[in-house]
Amino acid sequence: MKNYKNEKSPIFITQRRLLGSGKSGLEVSALGFGCMGMNYHRGSHPSREAMIKLVGQVVDRGVTLFDTAETYGPFTNEELVGDALRLYRCGVVISTKFGFARQDGKSIGLDSRPAQIRAAAEGSLKRLKTEMIDLLYQHRFDPNVPIEDVAGTVSDLIREGKVRHFGLCEVGADIIRRAHSVQPLTAVQSEYSLMWREPERDILPVLQELGIGFVPYSPINRGFLGGDITEDTRFDSGNDNRATLPRFTPDAIRANSRIVDVLNEFARAKGATVAQVSLAWLLAQKPWIVPIPGTTKLPHLEENLRAANMQLDSDDLQSLDLAISVIRIQGDRYPPPSVR
Repeated sequence: MKNYKNEKSPIFITQRRLLGSGKSGLEVSALGFGCMGMNYHRGSHPSREAMIKLVGQVVDRGVTLFDTAETYGPFTNEELVGDALRLYRCGVVISTKFGFARQDGKSIGLDSRPAQIRAAAEGSLKRLKTEMIDLLYQHRFDPNVPIEDVAGTVSDLIREGKVRHFGLCEVGADIIRRAHSVQPLTAVQSEYSLMWREPERDILPVLQELGIGFVPYSPINRGFLGGDITEDTRFDSGNDNRATLPRFTPDAIRANSRIVDVLNEFARAKGATVAQVSLAWLLAQKPWIVPIPGTTKLPHLEENLRAANMQLDSDDLQSLDLAISVIRIQGDRYPPPSVR
């Protein structure tokens, strides 16, 4: 039996997946890299120099999709990504996001007016040190701006050569259809994991119908499915947003540890880790799904990448589904209000 946990061979991800359809699609590595936690929202952070070095190691291991957003920081994550990927720019795909207004450096709500989209794109281009954004997402749907206006503005940016592909985050099927009719979508990004399977109901079917890729964020549920978080874990309320999330209260962690126990038992039989099973499960759902786990540690990066070599067959998937179906996940993803 292959041991995915302690595999000794060099780690290099060769598998590629297509976001979007046909010749106009965007080919990326089967696993991408979520950049947010390198210097935002995940507790204490390593030095900037250490994170720039880590990004180089991510590239060296074959990862080509890097995800950031202007609101991470704000702005500092894009700046870090721009510096880290400057020497690798021709071989990687960078996605970023727009959609929030700010005053005195703080978010004051959603804003996807065309002028704001253009201003955000120009700022991202400068911080990322690039002439074109490969994939530009609307970070959250703005009910005050018709999605057709948003898609039309991004379509203009594509014609101007400032953006290559258009995406949306955390939207419903109707919004996806309306946006796609104006400017074809390459990808939709939403949370999706063994602890949050809501996209399976309405989102995945419409993406398959329209030929749109899916990029799950928090595929390891913000570290919980790594197996190291317990009810005694404490999160820094100053710089770790898990301190505010209902799913990360001690009571919720204690209740939800049942899913980690189930996955641990399954992983041991496969010579794998809980995180690897979680990522392999996602990859097995659809060939156009590209998860973007993030980390600040090289060993975790290598652990995650080994999941791309892990094959789960239909019996494995059925076994996992049956074992998990009896577990009721405690705690909402986010605290109210839903704007984040």
